[in-house]
Amino acid sequence: MLSPQRKDYVSLTLGDQHSSSYTNGKHRRQSCWRKWKQLSRLQRSLILFLLAFLFICGILSYSNLTEQWRGLSDRSMKEDWVEMDNRGLRPIPPGLIPKLPGVAPGVIQDIPPEVLPELQRPNIPLLPKPQAMRKPPSKRGPPALQKRVNVTDPQLKDREKPVIMKEDEGGTEAKTVISWRGAMIEAEQGTELQITLHGKEAGTDFEEGASLKPVTVKPVDRAEAVREAFKHAWKGYKAFAWGHDELKPISRTHAEWFGLGLTLIDALDTMWILDLKEEFAEARKWVETELSFSKNVDVNLFESTIRILGGLLSTYHLTGDTLFLDKAKDIGFRLMPAFKTPSKIPFSDVNIGKGTAHPPRWTTDSTVAEVTSIQLEFRELSRLTQDPQYQKAVEEVTKQVHKLEGKHDGLVPMFINTNSGKFTRKGAFTLGARADSYYEYLLKQWLQGGKKETELLEDYLQAIEGVKKNLLRQTSPSKLTFVGELANGHLNPKMDHLVCFLPGTLALGTHNGLPDDHMDLAQQLMETCHQMYAQMETGLSPEIAHFNMQYQNGRDIDVKPADRHNLLRPETVESLFYMYRFTKDNKYRDWGWDILQSFNKYTRVPSGGYTSISNVRDPSNPAPRDKMESFFLGETLKYLFLLFVDDTELISLDKYVFNTEAHPLPIWPSTS
Repeated sequence: MLSPQRKDYVSLTLGDQHSSSYTNGKHRRQSCWRKWKQLSRLQRSLILFLLAFLFICGILSYSNLTEQWRGLSDRSMKEDWVEMDNRGLRPIPPGLIPKLPGVAPGVIQDIPPEVLPELQRPNIPLLPKPQAMRKPPSKRGPPALQKRVNVTDPQLKDREKPVIMKEDEGGTEAKTVISWRGAMIEAEQGTELQITLHGKEAGTDFEEGASLKPVTVKPVDRAEAVREAFKHAWKGYKAFAWGHDELKPISRTHAEWFGLGLTLIDALDTMWILDLKEEFAEARKWVETELSFSKNVDVNLFESTIRILGGLLSTYHLTGDTLFLDKAKDIGFRLMPAFKTPSKIPFSDVNIGKGTAHPPRWTTDSTVAEVTSIQLEFRELSRLTQDPQYQKAVEEVTKQVHKLEGKHDGLVPMFINTNSGKFTRKGAFTLGARADSYYEYLLKQWLQGGKKETELLEDYLQAIEGVKKNLLRQTSPSKLTFVGELANGHLNPKMDHLVCFLPGTLALGTHNGLPDDHMDLAQQLMETCHQMYAQMETGLSPEIAHFNMQYQNGRDIDVKPADRHNLLRPETVESLFYMYRFTKDNKYRDWGWDILQSFNKYTRVPSGGYTSISNVRDPSNPAPRDKMESFFLGETLKYLFLLFVDDTELISLDKYVFNTEAHPLPIWPSTS
């Protein structure tokens, strides 16, 4: 109940509808900031994003309009584009002309132009032409005839000339387009379109009416290119490693393995075959005056046999110089203690000064390839000396391996025990490291002895059937045939570069009357070995390749980081040599030429020599390893020369058999 003193009242406010309202300060207009704060966080974020988007679009639109206005106002630029379009030219960014693409810095800078393919225009990235300034094609003729050169413009004339970098400028031509055993196609000949000294293309119809004849191009002498490569490698060896085992071309020093001048001896017969008389004379003098085997040094029986004994025997047969036979007798006799084992399976290491032998420190096993790939050399030494001890020792090994248990369809394990004479670690079968040359020497011993030793042939044929049954597979998507490895009953789609000896060996067998399907397999495997080079960015094969048998990323070949090195190995060019000799198919020569070009591009060292590299997948940085293996001179360059030379009677394959280090030994006369 209200107090009687309080009185109720009603307040009424009248106002004009056209007058501004007045709230006496209690309901003032809210500010923009308060309204912004009242929005939710999501609403504020959306508004900010929209404003930012509109701001960026405005900037881009302004930039494009500015460029268009500037281009339309610059008549001289437009006229230049039209002029250059008529000539088939585009401007080249400043500073790029001397820089040749794809050349690894610090490796190849001194290849003489006369041994390289004819130069082509450098593959230099060009500036894009604005779309609005493209000129429709001229109707005066085909596109090839619309590209003309204004010979009055010296700058354009210079651009049309091929870029030739002199040797002392460190340039090369631009193109448009511990392990086992130590460790762009040119115009052919005739005529073609060439840029003449007047900056015109020969053989085309010119408005000036000038009559020009096609320019005759001298074909590249590929065999001479190999000679030059050998001279360059020898230059480095002579300057920095003379009389030592191996050259380290990057650091310009040497490395020792046995301390016996390994590279020099390995290269003796190569120099003779390449007709490098001066280099051979220098090497012979060193052998006569400096080479001594009476050293307290451990050497590997297998490596010493195939490189030193094989190299000396081969050089003796090619030259008739008894100096090399005497040295071969010396080293052969010093290697014999290796056979003094309970099983007659030789130890892996021999001290040629003390006359003692022993297995590796970590095992009593020898590898099967080591003990079964010394027969060609020791058998030949016995034939020459009329001393049967050498042949008897190695043939005892062959007989034991022939009858051993543990083979798998003719395939042999990788290890054999020198005490028991039996295979060990029987779970893995491969034609790669530690087993490869066992199969090679089965065939070659049969050939060396005049095709009389049928047990050798039987073992070889059984092994090839075992390869077909157990190791042969095809890739996806290109159906490349490869030889994998069998490990505990499971196939590993892994193939060493060493396996690329097999196409040549198969072809050699077919040439000597073995089944024709061996040649079919040889051709398939040769394609695979070629692709191991062609699919790599440097054009050089990795040491080990893994093959895809199911469709994966569109590639047939994968390479693991640890397997990306290239050691200048010879096996692929070896097989290319055999394949060309027996088929006369020039593609094998072309493939070999591609390989030589890649060696020159990524492994050649300016001061002399070639280096192995660590990464065949990175042309900008192949990572030189600073080592030139002796087999690069003893095998790789020798097989390349024999591939390119036209005289097929030079080391006839009906008269000689090559050992596994590419040293040719004679096939015995039928009276032997």
